[in-house]
Amino acid sequence: MRPPEEQLVELTRGVVELHQLEELRERLATGKPLLVKAGFDPTRPDLHLGHTVLMQKMRQFQDLGHRVVFLIGDFTAMVGDPTGQNEMRPRLSRAEVLEAAKSYEDQAFKVLDRARSEVRFNSEWLGTLSLEKLIELSARRTVARTLERRDFRERLDDQKDIYLHELLYPLLQGYDSVALECDVELGGSDQLFNLMVGRDLMRSYGQRPQIVMTTPILEGLDARLEDGRIVGKKMSKSANNYVGLTEPPLEMYRKCMQVGDDVIWRYYELLSARSSAEIQTLKRAGDPIAAKAAFAAEMVERFHGADAKTKAAQDFKREYLGDGVPEEVPEVEVPTAGSELLLAKGLSVAGLVPSTSEAKRLITQGGVEVDGQRVTDEQHKLSRGGRYLVRVGSKKRRFCLIRVPT
Repeated sequence: MRPPEEQLVELTRGVVELHQLEELRERLATGKPLLVKAGFDPTRPDLHLGHTVLMQKMRQFQDLGHRVVFLIGDFTAMVGDPTGQNEMRPRLSRAEVLEAAKSYEDQAFKVLDRARSEVRFNSEWLGTLSLEKLIELSARRTVARTLERRDFRERLDDQKDIYLHELLYPLLQGYDSVALECDVELGGSDQLFNLMVGRDLMRSYGQRPQIVMTTPILEGLDARLEDGRIVGKKMSKSANNYVGLTEPPLEMYRKCMQVGDDVIWRYYELLSARSSAEIQTLKRAGDPIAAKAAFAAEMVERFHGADAKTKAAQDFKREYLGDGVPEEVPEVEVPTAGSELLLAKGLSVAGLVPSTSEAKRLITQGGVEVDGQRVTDEQHKLSRGGRYLVRVGSKKRRFCLIRVPT
């Protein structure tokens, strides 16, 4: 193994929270491989780019010689973690969870080293937990401490229901750490509360408490830049704003092209293998469409190969840009008083259609595309700070770059 300080430089890069640095340094100094786990609840059958931010950190541990457990939360998925939500998440059936879990292992190894990974299912211990043991587990945590979770607290303030099984979720996830006796647990920054419960539970069971590390959350395809910061829901399957790892190359390419012009740099920061210098060169070029195309190509090549990357780029141009984009495309700035601009209004102001009502008609008929994607919702909106390639018409195509200033 590399010296502890060298490992720390790599392992702490990009980390949001670390509890505790000195404990991690001490364990690395022993020279023994650490047991590192990260859990994934299979709520839908595919992992997405947001998951890979965390998985890349897992891979770093592997490359440094540590043991990694890819934990599939097949039991906890049936309970449903309400993190990031202020209402109960719909419960899944056992059949739904198992169907989603089937493909998780193969997808994980698109990032992780299969030979150095251990796959576990938390139903191994949670599915056999007796009522007596569950009561004993529950007695190790107070209701007051559990209600410190932001989403629970907000629901209480809003007088919304909180169900008893939801209060059990942090305990069940925490018990995973007890069952595995892990050294480190990794998770997204929105999972900090649950990860710290695991640390507390391990101590109460007489175990050495785990080190907790969190990674940044990747915003979804619908994120936007507002007042100098990126806002929007995290990439998730439930919000349907994600790019799945097993999606066909063309679909993955197309979705990457949907990322906002300002948001794409966040994607580069968290996911791209390009150097900082290369990313800055792309940024200085001032062509967000070319930057998104380069990012899309990188992701497709990573998960599908070089041949698929070339074909996806060609297919995208043919299927979504039709005859191709003219070399000279007019650009129009369309200000908006709100945080978003109604696409129909933007088309009218840009002179692509005679009126907003005509724009709505064309949109519902499938005659409008934004960044290569057909839009059929007449209430579709463009976020401030974005620059959008719009095409109107099916036979006689008209192109325009609509820029919505911040």
